[in-house]
Amino acid sequence: MNIPKLFLSLSFASALAGTSMNAAELPERILLWTDGAPGSEDKPAEESVRVTDGGDRVVSNVHQPCVFPYLPCADLATGAAVVIAPGGGHRELWSTHEGHNLAKWLSERGVAAFVLYTRLPREKDSTYTIDEHALADTQRAIQFVRSRANEWQINPTRIGVMGFSAGGELAALADMRFNAGKADAKDAIEHVGSKPDFVGLIYPGSSSRFEVSKESAPVFIACGFNDRPDISKGMAEVYLKYKEIGVPAELHIYAKAGHGFGVRDSLKGAVGKWPERYLEWLDDMGMFKRE
Repeated sequence: MNIPKLFLSLSFASALAGTSMNAAELPERILLWTDGAPGSEDKPAEESVRVTDGGDRVVSNVHQPCVFPYLPCADLATGAAVVIAPGGGHRELWSTHEGHNLAKWLSERGVAAFVLYTRLPREKDSTYTIDEHALADTQRAIQFVRSRANEWQINPTRIGVMGFSAGGELAALADMRFNAGKADAKDAIEHVGSKPDFVGLIYPGSSSRFEVSKESAPVFIACGFNDRPDISKGMAEVYLKYKEIGVPAELHIYAKAGHGFGVRDSLKGAVGKWPERYLEWLDDMGMFKRE
């Protein structure tokens, strides 16, 4: 299946018009642990949300990790799916331009997308850690989507993860530290593995932690030339790790961009079209069903 020409001929800005959604327009969230996430016992169930002047929903106080599913129409479904982890320094989640905007856009082009709300290790007085709790939420989200693949017309071998900034760190860690699943687990979601089939790293933090092996999934990387050095230079170094070990990688460093560009209808120039490059890359990697 080739990407429909209509999708790539649409103005990306026009396709995003009106995507700064309010709470009533969001899909119904689904908890990743119905009985509460391990380590979050007796924590509040509802998040805190503030809305910026630009319309971004910024989420904090997350104790019940969840996903918001954006499912494509049956006649558009490509069979691919992606879990999207917004950034925010592990203190909050900038869920609109680094989550819901992209998820909606992808679903309209046949890719199932799931915006992930993880627990926040660097929030004031947090009891969580990145490697134990936030990573567990990311792994669980991948397993959750894979466990319901048949129901949602998803190919269980074409499920990826993408992260922005701090979420990019989680996406990279999910590929490095996956579990294979446990067939005898009481929890059916744990029967399937958490390894992503492809990874998207959008200006991710902590690039010095990133390790690459022969088992690493193909990766798409996008960042800005004007970002801080661990990203603008660090992503080039990460790309070379993939190149040297022979794992397919695609790198875009946008000359007129810095940190946090995300997906907004106000983005101009080449950086504003990075999601189109991502969609093309998914097709190049064979992640769409063929007729």
